[in-house]
Amino acid sequence: MTGAETEQLLRLQTEILEAVAQGETLPAIGRLVCQRAQQLAPGVVCSILLVDERETLHHLASVSVPEAYLHAIDGLVAGPKSGSCGTAAFRNEEVVVTDIATDPLWEAYRDLALPLAFLACWSTPIRSPSGRVIGTFAFYFPTTRGPTRFERDIVETCVHMCALAIEHERIRERNFRLAYFDVLTGLPNRARFNQLLDEHIDAQVPFGLILLDIDHLKSVNDTIGHAAGDRLIAAVGARLSAVSPALIPCRLGGDEFAIIARGCDGHDMLEHWAALTSDAATGMVEMQSQSFEAHVTMGGAVFGLDGDDANTLSQNADFALYHAKTVRRGGYMAFELGLRTDMTHRIALVRQLDQALLEGRIEPHYQPIVNLASREIVGLEALARLRIGDRVVSAGEFHTALADPRIAYEVTGKILEQVARDMRGWLDARINFQHVGVNVTTGDFLRGDLAERIIDIFGRANVPLSHIILEVNEGVFMGGSDNLVPHAVEALRERGILVALDDFGTGYASLTHLLSFPVDIVKIDRSFTARLSDDEKSDTVVSGLIDIVKKLGMRVVAEGVETEAQAEILRRFGARLGQGYLYSPAVSAADCTALLAQFGQPLVDRSDLARRSA
Repeated sequence: MTGAETEQLLRLQTEILEAVAQGETLPAIGRLVCQRAQQLAPGVVCSILLVDERETLHHLASVSVPEAYLHAIDGLVAGPKSGSCGTAAFRNEEVVVTDIATDPLWEAYRDLALPLAFLACWSTPIRSPSGRVIGTFAFYFPTTRGPTRFERDIVETCVHMCALAIEHERIRERNFRLAYFDVLTGLPNRARFNQLLDEHIDAQVPFGLILLDIDHLKSVNDTIGHAAGDRLIAAVGARLSAVSPALIPCRLGGDEFAIIARGCDGHDMLEHWAALTSDAATGMVEMQSQSFEAHVTMGGAVFGLDGDDANTLSQNADFALYHAKTVRRGGYMAFELGLRTDMTHRIALVRQLDQALLEGRIEPHYQPIVNLASREIVGLEALARLRIGDRVVSAGEFHTALADPRIAYEVTGKILEQVARDMRGWLDARINFQHVGVNVTTGDFLRGDLAERIIDIFGRANVPLSHIILEVNEGVFMGGSDNLVPHAVEALRERGILVALDDFGTGYASLTHLLSFPVDIVKIDRSFTARLSDDEKSDTVVSGLIDIVKKLGMRVVAEGVETEAQAEILRRFGARLGQGYLYSPAVSAADCTALLAQFGQPLVDRSDLARRSA
């Protein structure tokens, strides 16, 4: 090789390396290689093909090869008689065909090449660092001949440059996938989602945004294991990918997914996509010998209608999702203007409760449950209260914040711990109280550890579980899309804890629930009690409820008793227990201790009873 030839090849190497370093695309680099090779070897036609893991050939770059020819060979599978390039990839060695018209390697393809004056072809494999064929580099000649010495030097240089460029591209693709795609599901991750969202907004094209959570993933992780949780996430991701090409699903992290619905210009269309998504995501997920059912909750917003920038649109879709998790778990809610105000207020309340929890300003107050005939206190209901200075705020004022599962879980924990301490104090003081009812929310069940929490907290306080009544309202029983709550409640009953169905007759009122809910006590809502003596229909309903509940072997507590007339009617209907302002509002633990001392049932000395019977 002459000095001039060496210099030409060095310039070729430098130019290609600079293109790689500057981040040029692989097709652009391949085309540059072909251009420079053809300049160094006038009369030849250069072509570069990529070879994938299945040994299939795909066009990467060329300069003067007709499109029809490129289309015909794209997708060719490497084999022992598949032209020069396919055979070179198959053999992992160079293949020189000096006469395409007669060589058997070209038997199936010579009619493609000869009309283009491709009379000879020399193909060289491009190898990865491990030695696997990742491409081919070909020279087509207009005469029947093989390569010259300098053409071999050109190809050696070009093949080396192509190997570097292809490997660089593969590393870049791998890094891109690691940076922008979720490993577990293969879906775009949060970083890529943010890019896609910005691209759609910058293009000003119609689209909708759906945010979704997998319901009860933590329960699956805690009860079956994180491998099962990962299996659930992967299964939901795969199902989301298969819904429609119009949807771009992304995994944001944990149980959170986002879907960009391309071409969506209104809420009706977005609701249609949400329905298809829900249908696709819902269903059993099998793992070894276990199975569990997947459900998702979704919230949606439409670009333009619900926000013109990424932050506003995402936030409004998140508001809709949060609202759906509160009122329609397992379903879909679209963003509405009022949600933003409601959610802003709720977020402020959550922050306020977070601070109160840190400062110990969440505490239980106790409302007595009395024997309607004797007016003796036979039990208590613990109700959460918030201290703000000298003022005590009832749960009604911060109830919306308890829709946040995390805050509900933490508030319940604080209440349970204080109730356990108060009960231990009454037991030590030999004050009779029989039972204390504690309220729990959906958020307490979602963690899947409610039974363990209660057993641990009351165990540390040395309070027998038989003194506890778990109060669960119909909304909590019915709020999930599966049997999570009923199963957890039944497990607690097996531990000796009594369960009360709170606020019966509101929201989901149905007598059939008394047959399916695992409860021991039914608490008739105050809205029925308030109408007694004023409304003949209410009298009939309450009388019938008391009779049915007693025949089912359950106890009845009437809530909201405020007048002697109401108490008398309840006694006449056969109710034995009631609570309400007629007897006492909810009071602090200290005031409750005084009430128990004055109105509590006498503590029976069992040893004295034994002596008397003897």
